[in-house]
Amino acid sequence: MPAARVGVCEDGRVEASRAPSTGPSLVFEAALTRHTRLEDAVGILTGTFVASLGLHLLQSSGSVTGGTAGLALLLGYATGWSFPLLFAVVNAPFAALALWKKGLSFTLRTFASIALVSGFTWVHQHLLVFERIEPVYGTLGGNLLAGVGLLILFRHRSSLGGVNIIALVLQERTGFSAGWTQMIFDILIIVAALLVLPWPAVLLSAAGAVVLSVVLILNHRPGRYIGR
Repeated sequence: MPAARVGVCEDGRVEASRAPSTGPSLVFEAALTRHTRLEDAVGILTGTFVASLGLHLLQSSGSVTGGTAGLALLLGYATGWSFPLLFAVVNAPFAALALWKKGLSFTLRTFASIALVSGFTWVHQHLLVFERIEPVYGTLGGNLLAGVGLLILFRHRSSLGGVNIIALVLQERTGFSAGWTQMIFDILIIVAALLVLPWPAVLLSAAGAVVLSVVLILNHRPGRYIGR
């Protein structure tokens, strides 16, 4: 008897088809699995905490990264303003894009994530103070944590706004990897850092941004993850 095979279409529909049986047991492919609201809430809390810890490492080591987080860090170095405030302000203009292209649920989740990262960063600044941090460790480790945090947020239909929204929309519309889009924007922001930071710090920041983008390129690809 043919075995039933269940697959997930690009638009999220579940389709079943028949295939020759390879043994007494039926062979099933993974069907669509949706996250519960509790799982989404825990995922967003976890993702924002991890990402904010990565950004705290970057700030403590005097480095930048890409995206609106990197832009907020860069503006903070130039003006002396606090990162949590700048991060919220820089992301505000992207509200319309998120609402237009991704819907109300994604927009609300994204701005909740932005608020949580700003809050967690403030907590880190007061409760996790480094007397000294090796720049290479802080930059590479910070970007790695930020990438993992972003990945968790993407998996729970959220983001940290700005470039993340553009990257996700492009991936959904064209199939172009969100990680590559992130890397392109990151390069532009890091080049701008030459106006504020010495070139050795900028080169190290560029290496760190590559680490962040590679995390997304390798782990956030169409068809790799079926949770919704």
